[in-house]
Amino acid sequence: MKTVFVGAVEGSLEALAAICAAGHVPALVVTLPPQLSGRHSDFADLAPTAEKYGVPVHHTSRSDSEETLKVLREVDPDLILVIGWSQICGPDFRAIPRLGCIGFHPSALPRLRGRGVIPWTILVGETEAGATLFWLGEGVDDGPIAAQMRYDIDPETITARELYDRVRNAVSQMLPPLLTRIQSGEVPSEPQSENGVSICARRRPEDGLIDWTRPAVEIDRLIRAVGPPYPGAFTETSDGAMLTVTRARHCPHKGRYIGLPGQVQAVDGSVFTVACGDGQCLEILEWTGPDRCPGLHSKFSSRAKS
Repeated sequence: MKTVFVGAVEGSLEALAAICAAGHVPALVVTLPPQLSGRHSDFADLAPTAEKYGVPVHHTSRSDSEETLKVLREVDPDLILVIGWSQICGPDFRAIPRLGCIGFHPSALPRLRGRGVIPWTILVGETEAGATLFWLGEGVDDGPIAAQMRYDIDPETITARELYDRVRNAVSQMLPPLLTRIQSGEVPSEPQSENGVSICARRRPEDGLIDWTRPAVEIDRLIRAVGPPYPGAFTETSDGAMLTVTRARHCPHKGRYIGLPGQVQAVDGSVFTVACGDGQCLEILEWTGPDRCPGLHSKFSSRAKS
């Protein structure tokens, strides 16, 4: 069975390595050129892995470009795997492979279709997460399911990195056996239920702005949801510098500090404590930006620069 692999992020790299190790080496790898790596905070270069297994690489900025479609038609694949590629694959693209195109989504479809799924999973307090391989169609994330994993998560502690890694491991576990089944002539395809459908809106880096007037539990959830491998939650210091917060925890001393939302209540080395809108505080454990730790009683803004 001749396949083409399309992807450009960390999860793509792990999935590509997994299928190659299992003997399902694709005929072609399609990915972004390195100069466009800034499109993804979790960009991964697939070329070294492709070269290791003798797979040619086609770099493209658009999977639906005429040049890329021409290359795909020349390969004449049975199946195209679209794993970690944030572009819509149009009808001309999907018509090329004999069996169709399999895409990947980091949720247990039909729940949480759409964009920014891993951050939204944490932000809305989901207690179950998942990963789905499905057949691409005209709609968005609504095609028949080929394989799926579900697992419990703790919405009060899970971080974007932890959830991302679970999703990444899930697709690497599901994809090789799925290809084996398809190669043997079995084509799993279960229509998605219309019950439980939810759709996530796109998130942008500016959505990571911390509003210190919100309760501590909400701010902590934002920090966990948009941290690595994503750009992170951020705030503005009193002198106009941008500070990005990547790890925090609830202050164990409830009621000890009284201050304004966004005000620094304590400083211990590089760790500082900030008051939130509900009177509780967060200890900021990891951050980047200014050269020095914010000063005691300095105050962060809850608004972005105009």
